[in-house]
Amino acid sequence: MARPPAPDQLWSKGLPLDEMLHRFTVGEDPVTDLSLLPYDAEASAAHARMLGETGLLPEAEARALVAQLKLLKEKALKGQIVILPEQEDGHTALEAALTEALGETGKRVHLGRSRNDQVITALRLLMRDQLLALAESAVTLAQTFLNLAAKHEHAPLPGYTHLRRAMPSTWGQWGAAYAEGLIEELEALPGLWQRLDKCPLGAAAGFGVPLPLNRARTAELLAFSRVQTSPIDVMNSRGRHELAILSWLTSAAGTLEKALWDLSLYSTEEFGFVKLPDAFTTGSSIMPQKRNPDVVELARARCRELRGLAQLVSQLAGGLPSSYHRDHQFLKKPYLEALVKGRELLDICAHLLPGIHIQEEACRNACTDDLYAAQEAYRLVAEQGLPFRDAYKSIAAQIQEGRFKPDRSAPAKAHIGSMSAMGLEDTAAALCECEAWIQGRRDHLANATEKLFDWK
Repeated sequence: MARPPAPDQLWSKGLPLDEMLHRFTVGEDPVTDLSLLPYDAEASAAHARMLGETGLLPEAEARALVAQLKLLKEKALKGQIVILPEQEDGHTALEAALTEALGETGKRVHLGRSRNDQVITALRLLMRDQLLALAESAVTLAQTFLNLAAKHEHAPLPGYTHLRRAMPSTWGQWGAAYAEGLIEELEALPGLWQRLDKCPLGAAAGFGVPLPLNRARTAELLAFSRVQTSPIDVMNSRGRHELAILSWLTSAAGTLEKALWDLSLYSTEEFGFVKLPDAFTTGSSIMPQKRNPDVVELARARCRELRGLAQLVSQLAGGLPSSYHRDHQFLKKPYLEALVKGRELLDICAHLLPGIHIQEEACRNACTDDLYAAQEAYRLVAEQGLPFRDAYKSIAAQIQEGRFKPDRSAPAKAHIGSMSAMGLEDTAAALCECEAWIQGRRDHLANATEKLFDWK
C-alpha cells in the first residue's frame, strides 16, 4: 500500500526534536487512532462545510475538502489508511492525505480548530456509534434470556439465598430476571445519550477562536441537538463521558456476571441443573474425563476486567486541573479496549445461552419439601387465620420434629413476578420499546451523515 510522505508535525516550529522523546509522546496513537479515523473524517467534513457556508473558506475549496473527506472516511472504514509513526496521530494522517490530494486546499481544513476539540469531537461521534452498538448487543442478549424464560417457564429450579436452598423457583423466573436487568440498563440510555448529544467542535484548545464560527451549524451537520457551549467545559469533559459509558457497561456486566456464576455453579456435577454444550467446553490436558466451562469462566472474568479498565480510565482522568493536558492521550486505549471487550462479552453470552440444556429431573429432585415452608406458613394464615408469626413458628416446629409434609398441589396465590405470573409479555414489550429507541437514533445519525456529504 502506498504511503503518503510524512509531513512535519502539525505543531512543528522547525526546532529539533529528541527522537526518544518523540517515540514516548507518540506512544500507541498510530494504532489507537485507527479506530477514530472514520469519525475524525466525518467531523472534519462538517467543519469544512461550515467554513465554506460561512465564507471563512471559499466554497469551492470547502466542497473539495468535503468530497475528499468522504473518500477518506470510506477508506478508513475499510482499513486502507495507515498512520505513520512520524505522523503521530490520525489528525496528521488525514491532513497529509488531504494535502496530497488537494494541495494547498488540504492545509486549510484546520482553520478555526485545534487537535484538542478535533479529537474530542471524533471521540464523541465514536461514543454515540459504539453506545448504540453495545445497546444492540444488549437487546439481543436480553431477548435470548427472555426466550429461555418462555421456553422453560415452568421448569423447576431451587431458589437460593446465601447459597442455601430457600424457596421454589423456575428457570422461567431465572431467565426473566436477567432479561429485566438488561432492560433496566437499556432504559437508562436516553439519559446517557443526552449527555453525549452536545457538539464540542469549535472549542479549539479550550478557549474558542477569534473567528465567527457557526457552531450551531456544525452541531446540526453532525446530528447533535445542541452545542456544548463552554469551550473550557469541553476540555474538562475529557474522561467524563468515557467514564459515564464505562459505568453503564460495567453495570450491565455486573448483572451478567451473576448469570455466569449461576451457570458455572449449576453445571457442576454436584448441582447438575444445567449442561453446557460440548462445543462450548474444553478438555483437560491430563484428566481424560474433564470438560471445563472455560467460556463461562472467561466471560465472568471479562466482567471484572471491564471494571478494571473503567478504574484505569478513572485514575487517568482524575487528579488534573481544568482544561487540556497530555495525560488525556492515555485515556483512549483503555476506553476503546473496554468497548470492544464489552461488546464481545454480550455477544458471546447471547451465542452460548440457546445451547444450554436444562436438566429438569435434577432440578425437580433438588426442590425438596423444606423449600415449601414459607408457602405452608402462608396457607395457615389464609385457611386458619393465624398471625404470620404463629404460622411461621408452627411450620418451624414441624420441620424440627421431622413431620413437615407440605401440600405441593395447593395452588399458590399469584402476584406479578411470581412463578405463575411472570409478566413475560410486559417484559417483551419493554424490550421492544428499547429496540425502537435505538433504531430511531441509528436512523437519525445515518440521515445526518448522508446529508452532510450530499452538499447540494
